[in-house]
Formats: sequence, C-alpha cells, structure tokens
Amino acid sequence: MSKKAEVTCSFIGLGLIGGSIVKALRQAYPEMILKAYDKDPGGLSLARKDGVISEAYEALTDSFFDCDYLFLCAPVSENDQFLGQIRQSLHADTILTDVGSVKQTTHAAIEKAGLSSVFIGGHPMAGSEKTGYQNASERLLENAYYILTPTQESPVTAIQGLQTLISSIGAIPLIMDYHTHDYVTAAVSHLPHIISAGLVNLVHDSDSAEGVMKMIAAGGFKDITRISSSSPVMWQSICMTNTENILTLLTSYIESLQKVKAELQNKDAQKLYDLFDDAKNYRDSFSNEGRGPIKKTNVIFVDIPDVPGSIAQTAAILADHDLSIKNIGIMHSREFQQGALKIEFYDEQTANDAVRVLKDNGYQIFA
Repeated sequence: MSKKAEVTCSFIGLGLIGGSIVKALRQAYPEMILKAYDKDPGGLSLARKDGVISEAYEALTDSFFDCDYLFLCAPVSENDQFLGQIRQSLHADTILTDVGSVKQTTHAAIEKAGLSSVFIGGHPMAGSEKTGYQNASERLLENAYYILTPTQESPVTAIQGLQTLISSIGAIPLIMDYHTHDYVTAAVSHLPHIISAGLVNLVHDSDSAEGVMKMIAAGGFKDITRISSSSPVMWQSICMTNTENILTLLTSYIESLQKVKAELQNKDAQKLYDLFDDAKNYRDSFSNEGRGPIKKTNVIFVDIPDVPGSIAQTAAILADHDLSIKNIGIMHSREFQQGALKIEFYDEQTANDAVRVLKDNGYQIFA
C-alpha cells in the first residue's frame, strides 16, 4: 500500500487497541487521513494533541463515513449498536472491520444488518493490563498475530488490501473461520483469564489477616496472574458472548484438575512427574516472540551485592551507554529469578544491549 493522502481510515472507539492501531498507522503512513469518534472526549483530545488523528468527531456525521476503512473498536456490545447507522451511512467502497475478541456474535449482527459483503472481521492478538488511549502504543501490535475472519461475501481484493494494511504496521495477518477463532481464543486467551482471576481470588480468600501470601507472592504467581489486572468490564463482556466455547474448555480443565487431585491423593509420583514433564516440553516448544494478547516484558534480573550505592552504580553503567530504563526494583521474593535487582526496558534490543554491557562489567545476569 502506497503512502498517500487518499487512503482514509475512520475509527469508532479510540481506546487501547483503536489508539494503538491509529498510532501505528500514523507512523507507517504520515499522510494518511485518520478520523476518530469516541464517546470519551478525553481520548480524542489526547489523540488530537499527539497529532495522531486528522479529524476528531463527537458525533457520527456524513463526513466521518467518507473513508476507505472503518474500524469498529468499541466493546463488542457497543459496536453492534452502531450497525444501524453504519448501514445507512457507509459508502459503497468502504470496508468495515472490527477488533473484537469474540467473532460469532459480531458476524451474526453483521449478517442481520445486511453488511456481510463489506465486512471483514478482525482481532489483533495483542493487549495490555492497562486500558484507554493514554496507554496505547504504536508498537503494541508489532509481531502480534492479527486474525482476520472474512465472511463468505468478503471480496478477495478487500481481504488482500486489509492484509497489506495490517502487515504495514508490523502485525502478522492470519485468516481464520470465525467459529474456529472463537474456540481457539477461548482456549488460549479467555479461559486463562478466568483461571488467573480464580487464582488471585483464591489467595485473597485464603490469606491471613496480615496478608502474608500477598506480601511474599513471588515471580511465578505474579507471572501467571498478571492478566488479572485487565479490564473487568471487557472480560465480563467476553464471557457473556463466548460462553459456550469457554464452558466446553472449562469443563475439560476442571476434569484435568480432578485427575491431578486423584494423582496427589494416591501419591502417584510417576503421573505427577509426567504432568510437569509433558507441560514443560510443550511449553518450551512455544515461540518466545510475544505474539499473544499480553506482550512480553523486556526484563532482566541482575545479581548485585547488598551494599549502599550498588543500584545507583548499576543504573549509571546503563546510562553511560545510553540505555534507558523503564522500571527498576528490588526483588524481595524470588522463585526462578536469582537476581536481586529487576530491571525492565522499553524494547527487546535495549534489554539485550543491557545484558551485554552488564556482563562486560562483571555482573551476573538472569534474563
């Protein structure tokens, strides 16, 4: 896709995902016309201040619909409410797409609205525990799978054009039937959020009055429950719209836990070993490129002596090599991370450079 002013994209909703796509498009196509509508004037104001959007709308007027691509980036239930007005106002050559993580209800609403011939479902498999335009980033979708779920009536040329647009912002387009999409994401995204929330609430309910569990919660627990900090409104909506797939997989998961419970009760050492060994082998085969809904963090752990000035000295070495630190903290409770100092960087390249620099200065690093 050429970088020309004639290409126009409009966005309904300018939160984390919509805002990140807009920022990425602005970076890839400096001359692209980007229009945005959001019921939250704060997000629009920030986007205008950033110089990211070309036009901000507080109402869906005729000029808003004059675009090549119209992205539905509001919550799924809200997107469906716009379809009546979209049907009346959409230009004949405009491609309609969305970013929702559940596709069946959206495809049903699109078909009912008579928009199947101009619709291509979309779901960028990227996200953050944080929400809102203020947390959007042009790099959020980099190397993340961006699933497309065309209808049977979606024009081939339109699918190809949207694939090109997605690739241009660093994401990886992947075409999938929307029924398959909802089952797959229930397994790798939706159910894990339920499990994470359940674990967090279990510790909350089991903790002492002094909060000892919370105080000493180590890396392993924090890693597998980090997604519990995501928007409860969003995950409530997902559970209400992808219910059947989640229930099917949740039932299977409960059965697997019952099996583990029996193995524990019987002290079956071999089966317990197989549980962890099979999980380790399969997990180790996963790509480490952070293509899931929650991007990986660029963190290293550094072994430092517990003496005054050691943290400042470490930070100074990194600063001398122009390596910017995003966050730094002392690990009071450690499981797999042997290093006493946790340092987070803004990107993977900086983290890799920091490992090299610190090793050259005699530090022991655990990445």
